[in-house]
Amino acid sequence: MDGGGRYPVETPSLLLTTRKGLPAFVPRDHLLSSSLPFLPDSRLLHVSPLHFIECPSPKTISKIGGLHRMLGLQGYFFIASPRDSILCLSESDGTNKLGASFETPCGRRLVKPAEYMCMISSLKPDMWASLADEVPSWVCDKRNKTSVDRTVRWLDECIDLDTEVGKNMLGAIVGGSSVEERKRCATEVARRNVSGYWIGGFGLGENFEERPALLSAVTDNLPEEKPRHVTGLGLPEEVLDGIAAGIDLFDSTYIYHLTLGGFAVVFPLNSDGAKINLRATIYRKDTSPIANNCSCYTCLNHTRAYINHLLNVHEMLAQTLLEIHNTHHYMGFFRSIREAIKAGEFDEFYQRFIDNRRGNLTLAAMSL
Repeated sequence: MDGGGRYPVETPSLLLTTRKGLPAFVPRDHLLSSSLPFLPDSRLLHVSPLHFIECPSPKTISKIGGLHRMLGLQGYFFIASPRDSILCLSESDGTNKLGASFETPCGRRLVKPAEYMCMISSLKPDMWASLADEVPSWVCDKRNKTSVDRTVRWLDECIDLDTEVGKNMLGAIVGGSSVEERKRCATEVARRNVSGYWIGGFGLGENFEERPALLSAVTDNLPEEKPRHVTGLGLPEEVLDGIAAGIDLFDSTYIYHLTLGGFAVVFPLNSDGAKINLRATIYRKDTSPIANNCSCYTCLNHTRAYINHLLNVHEMLAQTLLEIHNTHHYMGFFRSIREAIKAGEFDEFYQRFIDNRRGNLTLAAMSL
């Protein structure tokens, strides 16, 4: 994948979740410094245009020259999609034929294709997903079919309103928990002139066991040369399932929720998905780094005891240090996956990780 002509992007890759263009807890200066030294990995950012509904307004951002210029992140690659799973959640009950409904920081909003395209035109992201009607897995077949029809119709409207006629557009694909509707939507979107595909509707109540079939129903009907971006899959095992089905890009709130809860990921990058709760009293006098042999800014400069103290006195620096570490570590997980794929050992990597994960969960359950 080409990072906007500025640098090559190896896939599969993780998009860093942002609020108004920046990670939730990492300041811009740290983002630009050696705290997150994985280039070009850490230059992939996910943003929701709905964060900018009121302040700063799309008109203001447009006058500044777009999101890159406003944030001073000209070397970064922004991918925009309406849903971000933190602040802007799709609300299927409020969606109608005119537009998609979302719960936003400004309340519930109905976003029409023309309004959405105005936001995209102002933000000027490197790539962006068309408007979609996402529905949870429990809706009836009729509502699910309607969501596919609306998503395809809105895609055509977005293409008509796009001055570059789909050059940087990711066609949205939905279909809920129906394999047939997923296939139908993927087939229709693949016929359009788009640069890639944004696969939505996951993480909305579907069973873990049925997810591989739903993913395959989509990816089997898409051209291999165009990138596939999925939202709603964030756990390590979910990412591995997505990669096995042919997904290239993931936007995930996994790091955000771990950091918010005071957790740090410490798992070996080729095996188990363990994490530790640094709020716990057992770390009060622990002078070791979060993870041994970790080269992130946090582990090189701070201890578990210090972060435990910051968390328990509610100091905001705790989340900053945790997010730096969790981002560094999770990107290392993605790098290990790419190395396994290059070596032709992804299936072994996948199976070893899942087996170790299940084994540790069993041991944890037995110790209760």
